[in-house]
Amino acid sequence: MPIPTVLRSGPYRFYFYSNENSEPAHIHVQKGDALAKFWLNPVTLASQSGFPAHELNKLNRLTRQNAALFYEAWNEFFRSTN
Repeated sequence: MPIPTVLRSGPYRFYFYSNENSEPAHIHVQKGDALAKFWLNPVTLASQSGFPAHELNKLNRLTRQNAALFYEAWNEFFRSTN
């Protein structure tokens, strides 16, 4: 199954897995081995491993700034797969 990358911002890749449509809309973020997952409505941190607090704050800001883009990409992708 493809892993749709929605945005790259500096060292961060924002993506979701193509088999996660049974969960609420969310976005994963990766930088090297560090991972985070944010729910999109409302934007909240769901889980993380390897990111220090200052980077999580930055990722929270980036996710909020791009939430409409992420939510639109999520809905468009999963609408086309159903």
